[in-house]
Amino acid sequence: MAAAGSRGREIDMAKGKAEARYSIYVIRLKPEVLQKRKFREANPQHDPAKPCVYVGMTARSPEERFEQHKAGIKCGRGFVRDFWVCLMPRQYASYDPMTHEKAKWMEVEKARRLRKRGYAVWQK
Repeated sequence: MAAAGSRGREIDMAKGKAEARYSIYVIRLKPEVLQKRKFREANPQHDPAKPCVYVGMTARSPEERFEQHKAGIKCGRGFVRDFWVCLMPRQYASYDPMTHEKAKWMEVEKARRLRKRGYAVWQK
């Protein structure tokens, strides 16, 4: 028997474990983020014609998670909080929703693909 939980989560009561739907998201960052040594060093192959981005995953909607980043909630080094421009749904919308394991893999894979195309990428 399954019961609906918050944010699209379903809890399998018979098994006692949560089954969830997750999303990845891509946030465009201001080019000034390249002034941060850690960000710049993580992107030695950056093509200046391509944007700087952050790639993440969440159990929330990408829009809700973006608002959290902007507010400084769970934002790590603060690259999103300090340099956000906008969400880039064309870069992630076709992948959602996913299981937790697939989202973890896709977050890394999306960052790899964007770097390969010359984007400057931050991904935890």
